[in-house]
Amino acid sequence: MTPETEAELATIIKEADGPLRIEGGGTRPIGGASNGARLSTSAMTGIELYEPGALTLVVRTGTPLAEIEATLEAEGQRLAFEPMDHRGLLDTNGTPTIGGVVAANVSGPRRVQAGACRDFLLGVRFVDGQGRIVRNGGRVMKNVTGYDMVKLMAGSYGTLGILTEVALKVLPRPRATGVLLCEGLDDATAIQVLCRALGSPYEVSGAAHLQHGLDGAPMTMIRLEGFADSVAYRAGEMQKLLADSGTFTLETDPDRTAADWRHIRDVEPFHGRAGDVWRLSVKPTDAPGIVAALPGAEAVYDWGGGLVWLLVPEDTGKTAIRQAVAQRGGHATRVRGAGTDAFPPLPAPVAALQAGLRRRFDPRGILNPGLMAEA
Repeated sequence: MTPETEAELATIIKEADGPLRIEGGGTRPIGGASNGARLSTSAMTGIELYEPGALTLVVRTGTPLAEIEATLEAEGQRLAFEPMDHRGLLDTNGTPTIGGVVAANVSGPRRVQAGACRDFLLGVRFVDGQGRIVRNGGRVMKNVTGYDMVKLMAGSYGTLGILTEVALKVLPRPRATGVLLCEGLDDATAIQVLCRALGSPYEVSGAAHLQHGLDGAPMTMIRLEGFADSVAYRAGEMQKLLADSGTFTLETDPDRTAADWRHIRDVEPFHGRAGDVWRLSVKPTDAPGIVAALPGAEAVYDWGGGLVWLLVPEDTGKTAIRQAVAQRGGHATRVRGAGTDAFPPLPAPVAALQAGLRRRFDPRGILNPGLMAEA
């Protein structure tokens, strides 16, 4: 089922007599989602309002992400939360849509500075599990109301309602980008360096570490964005700050810096490789120890070590991974691999709250039943 209008979608949900598997562009299959009837929002497309001067964009949720990014780029603007493209990591086809990005709260390397997708969400329209059309928030920043429900929809994976329209705050593109690169640091040292960089006053917009860079050696990366003179000054000060940890070189070529962060954003080191992929959210300084405790694991560290993409052999037990992370107060989500329980078990109070919300928005339990969305 691929409705083209909000009214058509509402009718489908009202008349549904079984579970529905909600889908946007089909690029991010979700472990644990029901095998119900496929319902896609991919035909609900179009930019309804774009006011560059007001930094606001209103768009139907089936609109391809590439179309939105091209429209913003023409005005020197961007989606500051830097959503990733999952297709290479998950070996999927399809077209990434803005609805899928919002529903999964997809946020890339710049989250450490700019915030997550939900932080740029001004308003939503969605159809709940009873077929009711709900509107919350606003279309421009000064008129936003009901902000909490707006943010609740980001990361709900279609379990509370099917998004039909989103209003987003956008930001100007930076005039220049510089990436500081240091080769050869071990994981623990690299994370300490990234934490120092993020704690500095130099406005870091990306902080990542690869165990294996393009030439095979470990690579630590720090991104700075803004006006060219500002980037040059901050890079120089950062080099002085981190001089005791290693030699950092500065890369400013636009194509190379873009490729460097696309490599991190889309987790390109794990493309086309066998094994399961996990996404760990942990305290940065705990990350190297967790990775070291898992035999055969390879990691890509983002967000200064707070986000770890983990590639492990297919026979690695999920229990071992989740226990290693839970003992440090983090959580682990399986992104690629066999099984239906992609999301970690929730603490009882949180699980009760989530169940109550789902009963409120979807009393029949037909929207992605079986899927435990991440908080």
